[in-house]
Amino acid sequence: MQTVEFDQFPLMPGDRVLDLGCGEGRHVIATYVAQEVEAVGVDLSHTDLMAAQSKFDDFIDLEATQGERSFVLAAANALQLPFADASFDKVICSEVLEHIPDYRGALAEIRRVLKPGGLFCASVPRRWPEKICWALSDAYHQVPGGHLRIFKAAELQKEIESLGFQFYHRHWAHALHAPFWWLKCLFWDTQDSNWLIRQYHRLLVWDLMDKPAFTRVLERCLNPVVGKSVVLYFRKEAAA
Repeated sequence: MQTVEFDQFPLMPGDRVLDLGCGEGRHVIATYVAQEVEAVGVDLSHTDLMAAQSKFDDFIDLEATQGERSFVLAAANALQLPFADASFDKVICSEVLEHIPDYRGALAEIRRVLKPGGLFCASVPRRWPEKICWALSDAYHQVPGGHLRIFKAAELQKEIESLGFQFYHRHWAHALHAPFWWLKCLFWDTQDSNWLIRQYHRLLVWDLMDKPAFTRVLERCLNPVVGKSVVLYFRKEAAA
């Protein structure tokens, strides 16, 4: 389930790209597949990194796609990234900032490791769909590692701009997933056995795997209204 649109976040051959908080690898793997780059994924969860490596091993035909690209996973803290200043051309931070107590510290680290003129993409849960989730279930956001805050996209954009970034694009994503999470929150204690949630999950899997035209068009139409994620794109300003 890719959130970043590479049309808005163009990858160039030879780029070094960081996926901060890569989880099970959806964007770091997509980055590797999309272009001849050095794709680097970091996360605190060893379990998620193992899952990302497994997915990469199962999905990628190394002989066919080797080229000049490389794929690296590492355990790292977003507040103390083990990379030199200005060492990445692009940074992705998708659905991560809402989990980090000191998210401003993470943004400062992103600024430090990104080259002047480099691109940064951040996505967070959209405010009003997220507020419905919180209203329906305390457990949704109180689980260990859960969501600590609900962002206002305009305020987050201004914070990032104040660090020396130029905002250039915004879109919304995953409208079909918003009702799914509302249902999970509504039936939180029985979500694993709930018939309606199972059927909705089947719809989402069908959409992700087969990409039927009907659901793709439907989601594009619904994203501006009910997209679960807001995606912001920035360019780091060159040093004076």
